[in-house]
Amino acid sequence: MTDPRSLPKLLLVTDLSYQAAGRRYCDEDITLSAQLAGRFRIASCHPRDAALFMDDVDVVLVRNTGPVFNHLEAYDSYRARVRELGVPLYTEPTGKGDQGGKQYLVDLTVVSYPVIPTVDSAANLDQLPEAEQYVVKPKHGADSVGLRFVTRAEVATVAEDDVLIQPRIDFVHEVSFYFVDREFQYALHTPDPAKRWELAPYIPSAADIDFAQQFIDWNTIDHGIQRVDACRTQQGELLLVELEDLNPYLSLDKVAPEQQEHFVEALAQSLMSLIGR
Repeated sequence: MTDPRSLPKLLLVTDLSYQAAGRRYCDEDITLSAQLAGRFRIASCHPRDAALFMDDVDVVLVRNTGPVFNHLEAYDSYRARVRELGVPLYTEPTGKGDQGGKQYLVDLTVVSYPVIPTVDSAANLDQLPEAEQYVVKPKHGADSVGLRFVTRAEVATVAEDDVLIQPRIDFVHEVSFYFVDREFQYALHTPDPAKRWELAPYIPSAADIDFAQQFIDWNTIDHGIQRVDACRTQQGELLLVELEDLNPYLSLDKVAPEQQEHFVEALAQSLMSLIGR
């Protein structure tokens, strides 16, 4: 029998009180903590306290903490503390996706990746396909906070800094691909696009996985959880909505038990690899 004192110490950073539309973030983190027990000694705390508890842990696992702008000072503080102590942070803080805001959608548009066409200034509207409506959202937003739909006449007058502008896409469904490190784990989709948070299992084609994999390959993360969110257009094309590489909600309650078990095993092995165990 393994001596619990020999197990690596894991600090789980989570906001168990965060209220998300259509989802209970806290349930996922409570369950995940239980599933990782026996492999790690686990303590959990709110992001505002994370920097205070890092002196004697082997790895910090950031999970469902809600949008960063809700606790930006704490976020900056614990990332600085991680660098100071040399404690591994999971997901690794090297990502080029949502970890740095959503500028990457503009950058990927410029180099012709299959993303929803995106600009960050009304002065560049001529770079977008014409549409009846446009989406305007904050570069550093999350959970659709601050998102609004506007007409072409209205979008031409958008003067805010730090916003993204996209044509409103008429899509068949949204689909999310979940990865641990660089390995695909499972996919979920929204059968009814009007019910964004009602997810169901999705069996992706090889082409679907290749689509998602290109963004994982583009990103600069070796150890971590990533979620590739896409929409399928009426023409059958997949377009990237976002590359969530900070603290993606996993919707583990929507996958089959064997898939969930496989995911937790992959996560545990990745965490062990990160700390050299």
